[in-house]
Amino acid sequence: MRRRTLIAASAVATLTMGRRMTDTASAQPSPEQANTLYMDLKSGRVVIETFPDIAPKAVERVKTLAAQGFYDNTPFHRVIEGFMAQGGDPTGTGTGGSPLPNLPAEFTTKRRFLRGTCGMARTADPNSANSQFFIMFAPATHLDGQYTIWGQVVQGMEFVDAIKRGTGSGGTVQNPDRIVRMRPAGDAA
Repeated sequence: MRRRTLIAASAVATLTMGRRMTDTASAQPSPEQANTLYMDLKSGRVVIETFPDIAPKAVERVKTLAAQGFYDNTPFHRVIEGFMAQGGDPTGTGTGGSPLPNLPAEFTTKRRFLRGTCGMARTADPNSANSQFFIMFAPATHLDGQYTIWGQVVQGMEFVDAIKRGTGSGGTVQNPDRIVRMRPAGDAA
């Protein structure tokens, strides 16, 4: 009997200590959380791993705007079947952006545009990325070295696949699906 009591007391102490350690650890985002974004769509949550080692300026921009709630309720205004879904424009026209200055290109040969890759949208000027981004439905290696890669969908790609498609070669979407909420993992509730 005494042995069972000792085991039970030991288990309670371990659980209590573990809880305190967890509470302390959760005060600071883990390295994984620091490099993760949650994008909530009407169909579910998309988890995006960011690549600050490859595109530090783009990652910082997307995380900053997400933390400010900038992306909340913005539409996927351009969605092309078999190619990509583009969003991040508060005007929904493809010409809008944030009030922050445009970013320099951060092209890389370390990553490729594959299914689930997240890249910064831009004009013909390589240094014109601002807030708009796109998520690939399929590989598009012709974009490699032409657009900044800043992340990869690691969970919830089926929800990206469910985004309403546009029409015509431009992929313009009538009554587009929207980002419900987008936040850095450390800020998400």
